[in-house]
Amino acid sequence: MKNVTITLDEETAAWARTRAAAQGKSVSRFVGELLEERRRDSDSYEAAMKRFLSAPPIAFGEPGEKYLTREEVHDRARFRR
Repeated sequence: MKNVTITLDEETAAWARTRAAAQGKSVSRFVGELLEERRRDSDSYEAAMKRFLSAPPIAFGEPGEKYLTREEVHDRARFRR
């Protein structure tokens, strides 16, 4: 574990103290866990984006074929009965 000094405005510091106390944690542990969660989310997003971008492109039809119009794409009447 590394010790880090941070500077917070009074309002943010009060919020952090209140949240930490509500969870039965020190402000240090609360902020550390908050940052760790943010890092995991960021890592997960980046991994998902890499998986998506590494997939082959999706063809929406044959080359030279016209795309559906906006109205055709959003026409839901054919699904109603």
